Amino acid sequence: MNILVIGGTKFVGRHIVEAATQRGHEVTLFNRGTNQDLFPDLEWIQGDRTKDADRISGRKWDAVIDTCGYHPTTVRKSVQAVKEQTEIYTFISTASVYKHFANQDMVNEESIVLTMSDDEISAIPETADRTPETYGPLKYQCEQVVYEEMEGRGLVIRPGLIVGPYDPTDRFTYWAMRLAEDRPILAPGRPDRKIQFIDARDLAEWTIRMVEDQIVGTYNAVGPEMKLMMETFLEKGKALFNNPTEITWVSESFLKRNDVMPWVELPLWIPETYGLSEEMTPANGDIGLDPFKAVQEGLTFRTFEETLKDTHDWFMQENRELSQACMDPLKEKRIISKWTEAASV
Repeated sequence: MNILVIGGTKFVGRHIVEAATQRGHEVTLFNRGTNQDLFPDLEWIQGDRTKDADRISGRKWDAVIDTCGYHPTTVRKSVQAVKEQTEIYTFISTASVYKHFANQDMVNEESIVLTMSDDEISAIPETADRTPETYGPLKYQCEQVVYEEMEGRGLVIRPGLIVGPYDPTDRFTYWAMRLAEDRPILAPGRPDRKIQFIDARDLAEWTIRMVEDQIVGTYNAVGPEMKLMMETFLEKGKALFNNPTEITWVSESFLKRNDVMPWVELPLWIPETYGLSEEMTPANGDIGLDPFKAVQEGLTFRTFEETLKDTHDWFMQENRELSQACMDPLKEKRIISKWTEAASV
């Protein structure tokens, strides 16, 4: 296939390009020229689609994969530029479009989403920084643009937390590095709390197969297929790195009293009461994304141990440092000590 990838040089896009070329497809990249040394043998169309979308019009594309659309006005420009010359437009969206996960039902593709009015959208510049308040609603409106313009030829993929090599956020990488380090580990909340994520390579390979088969519609993309508890994740991660250190489980209330930031200082941890109004109670069931539809269409998952190992090895090879999501070691040690002292009283 002749595939146009919008973006394609960072995390998810990079893996999508690699998956497409490995399967023998011809790939053209359209972006602002970031990391051009990555794919020197591919065709590049340099431009900013907020003003240069015409650069991808007038050519035949078997498929277009949009990895980095965040504003519906921007996405509409690129869709309109190619819709008459492509068979399928794939948009990489996000699970953040869903309104809440505060119930004991798995969130499927029909669950309630976040929306914005036209006036609210028009008040946000195309180049505005993403915020937690606007990210989900804007991505959902981008999805609607794809469906409206493509008229039955749109594929929307809603991933959960995407992890693996080349992840710039440190959210999963924190645990890959932390589980390899021989010092006491602070673990948040309930050991049997369910966690979900998807390896970017699994997401990319499945996306290309979906494009090849021209499958359209909306799909949640998250793994693993079977229930994974935080305790299992940490214990097996320790074993993977032959790490003898102890894990100390600290209650969510204690963490909040000690100003530990969910997700930022302890990735994969979102308090069970997060986003709940006073009349709602925290759910202790298997909340999260339901990947059933995607699994039915062939989404598969490598083991989380493989993802941990590969992420750790990439991080070490790149000689990187954790900076986006991580806990200061001294703060972690202090909280473990305070928790242990309180528990012994």
